[in-house]
Amino acid sequence: MMPTDFIFNSSGPEQTSSLAEALASLLKGGEILFFKGPIGAGKTVMVKAVAKYFGFKKQPASASFSLMKKYKNKNITLYHADLFRLDSGEMFNLGFEEMLEDETGVLMIEWPGAAESFFPKDRLEIEVILKSGNDREIKFCAGGRVSRALLDNLCKLTEKKKI
Repeated sequence: MMPTDFIFNSSGPEQTSSLAEALASLLKGGEILFFKGPIGAGKTVMVKAVAKYFGFKKQPASASFSLMKKYKNKNITLYHADLFRLDSGEMFNLGFEEMLEDETGVLMIEWPGAAESFFPKDRLEIEVILKSGNDREIKFCAGGRVSRALLDNLCKLTEKKKI
């Protein structure tokens, strides 16, 4: 039985980045990742670590000031969206339909609230919860077959690598 939920406790940005790089190592294209949590929790730290894993020189910044960024290499396309300032009525102008059809694309969305009903349920939701100091609780929730397999493999990898 594959897990639908997984909680990871991080002691700081380095460990959070290691977890995100482990997640990145499992991405093949076609996955949807939602990043939730308050400002400063570490959502963008995770997005940057995914981009770093794939060798992108230009590191993602919080996309709050530009709703969408695209990073492409020969193996994968990362779509990074920050929907902090968006309401659901504005979703249709961003081109998500084409991104969802991109078999090499991984869609990483920070502040997905406005978009939750727009996307398939088969997605990995990642909630970063502030604890004391640099400590974070990172809660993963899989919503379908693809995301459950991804989460199952992440659980195995974190145990194997002792992240």
